[in-house]
Amino acid sequence: MNASDLFVKCLEQEGIKYIFGVPGEENADFMMSLENSDIEFILTRHEQGAAFMAEIYGRLTGQPAGCLGTLGPGATNLITGVADSNMDRAPMLVLTGQGATTRLHKESHQVMDVVEMFKPVTKWATTVLHPDNIPEIVRKAVRLARTEKPGAVHIELPEDVAKLPTTTSPLPVNRFRRPVPDEKIMKMAFDAISSARRPIIIAGNGCIRKRASEQLRQFCEKTGVGVISTFMAKGCVDMDAPYCLYTIGLGAKDVVACAVDASDLVITIGYDMVEYHPQLWNPDGSKKIIHIDFLPAEIDQNYLPEVEIVGDVAHAIWMLNQLSEGQTFDFDLKQQNETREQMRGELESLKDDQTKGIIKPQKALWDVREAMGPHDILLSDVGAHKMWIARHYQCHEPNTCLIPNGFCSMGFALPGAIAASIVSPDRKILAICGDAGFMMNVQEMETAARLKSNIVVLVWEDNAYGLIAWKQTNEFGKHTPLDFGNPDWMQLSSAFGWHGHKVTDSENFLPELRKALDEPGPSLVVIPIDYSENMLLTKRLGEITCPI
Repeated sequence: MNASDLFVKCLEQEGIKYIFGVPGEENADFMMSLENSDIEFILTRHEQGAAFMAEIYGRLTGQPAGCLGTLGPGATNLITGVADSNMDRAPMLVLTGQGATTRLHKESHQVMDVVEMFKPVTKWATTVLHPDNIPEIVRKAVRLARTEKPGAVHIELPEDVAKLPTTTSPLPVNRFRRPVPDEKIMKMAFDAISSARRPIIIAGNGCIRKRASEQLRQFCEKTGVGVISTFMAKGCVDMDAPYCLYTIGLGAKDVVACAVDASDLVITIGYDMVEYHPQLWNPDGSKKIIHIDFLPAEIDQNYLPEVEIVGDVAHAIWMLNQLSEGQTFDFDLKQQNETREQMRGELESLKDDQTKGIIKPQKALWDVREAMGPHDILLSDVGAHKMWIARHYQCHEPNTCLIPNGFCSMGFALPGAIAASIVSPDRKILAICGDAGFMMNVQEMETAARLKSNIVVLVWEDNAYGLIAWKQTNEFGKHTPLDFGNPDWMQLSSAFGWHGHKVTDSENFLPELRKALDEPGPSLVVIPIDYSENMLLTKRLGEITCPI
């Protein structure tokens, strides 16, 4: 067999099920080998869309999918989605072609150093220089992609190497158990928690793994300690649980920050600093912190843990649960309970709003939560709507609200929804986009129609880059020109073979959304959004004072 056949057999051995992408001349041999494989290749309309699809597959399954591009522009088109996946801790295999090794040393058509380009946004990037190395490279790549914290790995296959004969075979796949924390350090952490009066948990991305979420819920049931989630940790505890204190992550001080201010011990679990920097919740560096994560703490003057627990997060919380058996805790939960009640009031404040001609963000998200079941999946693109979703859309289960919050790339939600429908065809899949973010990968509407994806995309229309306007106005009192035009949305949906719905009145939104979610195939729902609420929220948050 040739090298490309071996490459595909190694991917099969690793259990790779899907590759999303746009092929080219330089990976033609690989594509021919893939034709005889059980791995499903899904043709996309842009490589960026392919990368976002692979990212969401990885986030939802914990297993990498492939995203594929050819050399040069195919590879550069992938990089935004790859960087998003890597910073948001999603396993991914990035597969690119390359020109023949006989022309890589000189100026040549479409040739650039793709491996060096991908190194800053992947855990590892390499090229195949000899066909006999393929089994080791693929085994290493998949292991690194899966290993905590997961991320993207890049393999480049030059066109002449792909054709070479080889007699080697795929390596066996051996999984290893993640290391667990030492009992002594766990006892130190437990003693610190037991002696605290007002401990609080900040749960990050590492808590949405199923086992970690289960153990965290058990710990909170035993102790009553409240959990504040980052944007990406939504659903790690049930939104209806009394210890769920909702979400933190806005740049401005929010209601839930008062519970952090009042705490005498912050337990961070699976916390990624890229989501919500400790300077925002520990500005003077005085908080006592217990760090529980797969990796040691990042060095930062506002984040100096007194106890640092490094190892499998689920096992670490399990050890705390074992130490908690038969114990009683005398925690002061008054501030946490008040925070939950106050924030719940915020979430419910406009649930009965009846505006006409425009819809408020709070009302839209209340109705979205009503329409979506506990296990259904919402994907948020990046824009002003993301801030509202992060604050107002709460979850029952982990991985049911997918927000990009490390690299924060626009254009994420439409292709991501297509992948989510592949992973979970029995669930309702809803993507919420701004009109700007939706148009960045609008071409994937054709992919969704071709695949008959059962998805709904809800576009919040404001005819502008609303989040940039919001941030500029906050800082300067005005914003630069950020307005743009939009297509006729119903003609657009019809042109791509989608169902289309335009809703302008609040009272009609929920029944129309439910109708769209029940339709077979892809549906587009567009609402005019009232972003005058942005500055009203800024004003309200600026007036927050925390009780002493």
